[in-house]
Amino acid sequence: MRERMSELVHQKQDEICEALADVDGLSFREDTWERDGGGGGRSRVLQDGRVFEKAGVNVSVVEGELSEKAARQMGGGTHIDSLEFWAAGISMVLHAQNPMVPTFHANYRYFERGEGDEPGSWWFGGGADLTPSYLFEDDVVHFHSTLKDACDAHDEEFYPEFKPWCDDYFYLDHRNEARGVGGIFFDNLNDRPADELFGFIESAADAILPSYLPIVRRRRDTPFNRHHKRWQQLRRGRYVEFNLVYDRGTKFGLRTGGRTESILMSLPLTARWEYDHHPVEGSPEAEMVEVLKNPRSWV
Repeated sequence: MRERMSELVHQKQDEICEALADVDGLSFREDTWERDGGGGGRSRVLQDGRVFEKAGVNVSVVEGELSEKAARQMGGGTHIDSLEFWAAGISMVLHAQNPMVPTFHANYRYFERGEGDEPGSWWFGGGADLTPSYLFEDDVVHFHSTLKDACDAHDEEFYPEFKPWCDDYFYLDHRNEARGVGGIFFDNLNDRPADELFGFIESAADAILPSYLPIVRRRRDTPFNRHHKRWQQLRRGRYVEFNLVYDRGTKFGLRTGGRTESILMSLPLTARWEYDHHPVEGSPEAEMVEVLKNPRSWV
């Protein structure tokens, strides 16, 4: 499984970066890095592009020893004594230039404690979610429908479980609002054979491009003005707040000595915070906030 997962994340990184570069017209910068303690990764970032203000697609295959604190906060079986770990994953965040194009995030990973041969010593995790500044319902329905199809191909119970899990996870308690319009999220997935779950992870990763690129192509040339851009910057501020305050992947990477530039790749190139800002009642911005405060079922 280690070999298969490592091969999958590198293959998907190649496919995704090729497709995004084709849409944008700008190439990705690539950095390969090694982690103190074992393993390393390959980070690719496109910045100041025609379509994407910042797009990052990372893969990491790392190993080493967890601290006691990190081990307690990780998933899987709490009975596993070994602090040795191995992990592989692909993580991507795409921030577009046009405020009508939503931010996109996806992450799929596999984790082992010890040799990974005890019950609860291995698991899969991840998901994908959409964070628009402006609400286009057909875009959100398309996104959720594509993810649901990927889930249904393996288990029709996956989407009804992983969609509300995503709504709950990507939630800013201090703002009383969701980060975006959700998608799917899951962690500690090990309740069936690893081969079966790997097949699901592969299907979910295959759904990344068809779930998002049609939205990009539909909205990237939509006219916008300074007002729209200002609102996008404010919504990005919320994105930053979630990633730095709540996100488990960010915390895990920093806590285990990961590469800081790769971990914080998810942050937008630009963002904005205004004191006590509230959108005008009845405006498209207020409509977006209403959805964030009251998550919907989209499919």
